Amino acid sequence: MEAAFFDLDKTIIARASMAAYVPALRRAGYLNAPMAVRAAWGQVLFRFFGANDEKMNKAMTTALKLAAGWEQEGLRRIASEHLTELIEPIVYDEALDLLDHHRAEGRMLVLVSAAPIEIVEPMAAHLHIPKAIATTPLVDADGCYTGEVEFYAHGTDKAAAIRKLADEEDLDLEGSWAYSDSATDLPMLESVGHPVAVNPDRELRREAARREWPVLEFENPVPLGDRIPIDRNWVVATVLTFAVFFGLTSVIRRMRRRA
Repeated sequence: MEAAFFDLDKTIIARASMAAYVPALRRAGYLNAPMAVRAAWGQVLFRFFGANDEKMNKAMTTALKLAAGWEQEGLRRIASEHLTELIEPIVYDEALDLLDHHRAEGRMLVLVSAAPIEIVEPMAAHLHIPKAIATTPLVDADGCYTGEVEFYAHGTDKAAAIRKLADEEDLDLEGSWAYSDSATDLPMLESVGHPVAVNPDRELRREAARREWPVLEFENPVPLGDRIPIDRNWVVATVLTFAVFFGLTSVIRRMRRRA
């Protein structure tokens, strides 16, 4: 069987998947003003300078430290009370068409993201993607995040997880496809026979041109509910990790709209 591996942020959706949680986390006291400042600075660095391995690893380490001690069940409750905010991220119409195409071709769909598994798995289920590879944070005996990670779905580790899944599911990677926007996902793209750059950053665009990989430009974001009906009883898990870094921009936009 062949597969199609999709990155999430800026590949299937037009912005960071966890951004909508930040207002709720701030209201619940999980994020204070200093954390918000750090979030803003992380967003500026990412948007203007891109993401490389060093920056991504630093972002992960800092975010995990901020999340240490957070109760997993408490965050799940917050997420379930803010389903509209969770579903708010805009998906690309072209990405949904591409998912439908690979589904019709009989390929296994896999969502692959550095975001926490608690967020990626429900998103995958909602998009009818049967498999997910994502970052797995550690939780202690009291159900709190320890500040450490069991598996970080990034760079070469993403590719290793794809190869592991291929062994388990007897997947033909040479006949499979992979889609991503970032040069940090080069190992993932290199692991399949059909790599595709989607809305690529500068480094990935250069690499795609050098290797003659296809480049897709997705330009038509649509509300997820316009294409996939929203199940209001959908049980959603926690936010972690990159919400701290990508969320403040969403907060500012909402404040401007309310002004």
